[in-house]
Amino acid sequence: MDINKIREDFPILSEQVYNRPLVYFDNAATTQKPWPVIHCLEEGYRRHNANVHRGIHFLSQTATEAHEAARARVRDFLHAASAEEIVFTRGTTESVNLVAFSFGETFCREGDEIVVTVMEHHSNIVPWQMLCERRKMHLKVVPMNDRGELLLEEYEKLLTPRTRLVAVAHVSNVLGTVNPVGEMIAAAHRRGIPVFVDGAQAVPHLKVDVQALDADFYAFSAHKVYGPTGLGVLYGKKRWLEQMQPYQGGGEMIDQVRFEKTTYNALPYKFEAGTPDFIGTTALAAALDFVETLGMDCIAEYESQLLHYTEERLSALPGLKIYGQAAHKSAVVSFRMGDIHPYDTGLLLDKLGVAVRTGHHCAQPLMERLGIDSCVRASLSFYNTREETDILCAALERIRKMF
Repeated sequence: MDINKIREDFPILSEQVYNRPLVYFDNAATTQKPWPVIHCLEEGYRRHNANVHRGIHFLSQTATEAHEAARARVRDFLHAASAEEIVFTRGTTESVNLVAFSFGETFCREGDEIVVTVMEHHSNIVPWQMLCERRKMHLKVVPMNDRGELLLEEYEKLLTPRTRLVAVAHVSNVLGTVNPVGEMIAAAHRRGIPVFVDGAQAVPHLKVDVQALDADFYAFSAHKVYGPTGLGVLYGKKRWLEQMQPYQGGGEMIDQVRFEKTTYNALPYKFEAGTPDFIGTTALAAALDFVETLGMDCIAEYESQLLHYTEERLSALPGLKIYGQAAHKSAVVSFRMGDIHPYDTGLLLDKLGVAVRTGHHCAQPLMERLGIDSCVRASLSFYNTREETDILCAALERIRKMF
């Protein structure tokens, strides 16, 4: 890939911070947006803004067609069997909450169990805790080794006749570990247990085929894959979605409303109450077009090389410890610099033009397992370069000498 040419498509990358060129290593939090996505948003509001599905006039019809074309685009991107299995949400967090509520209301009873892993984002922990509190259920946790790899033998021991669902991140947002979700899904399915996969950190970096994985549910956020904010996707197998209760009530999700009884719309609209972000969905389609034009395999290969280079350079810095040494990793490096607090490291890096993330990264149980309260996270994208890694390392060396 011609990285310099690709970078020209991202106008924010030419910005300066404190009179220094911006080095953006916070891609796990949100990615920057290319011109095709920006133009799509501008064009949508300027020329095609009308509410979808309920209007007979030209603008409404045009907006509806574009919105449903975006749904079909997501179906193709995930290789889902049907567009009916693609539900638009406000993000991965809402997708998890939707399943936790609707699946829980339909299938879970007192004494049942939900299995999560120690490396989950809070968004894939708290909704399941809330379900367990409502239903008097039990939450079980898959442990990991010191390299940041899940212990699959222990995982299988946790699967019992009372297990109603497994919820697992495809890629850890802190460790970068690419979890063996295919194996985990197969193990759960041998026992008749469905699996929810949090794909927020996987979709921007890896080719995802939900049918090959045999995932029952798969979720991701548009803003992490170069699309707009406030928009997400939930893939769900049709047989589960058909049985689940609606998550929210209101317009669009209804068939017939009577004071005596309301009947619900067909899939996927049963789970899409209210006006959808129909401008955002078309911009998400543009983002998916952008990354697939580059090629997901090419993206994965380039980012793997950049990750290896970044870890190699960081490891050479005195006193720096990297967290997460899994054999199969994606584009995340989390670390601490000796006794320097991560907040201080991040603040000083910012003054030197380098944007990273500091804190517990919405993964406090994982921090506890690692024996720390926080760390610095540099997360990579295909628009990052080795030269930017060198700038990061030079800045860290300067900070180390200051302390």
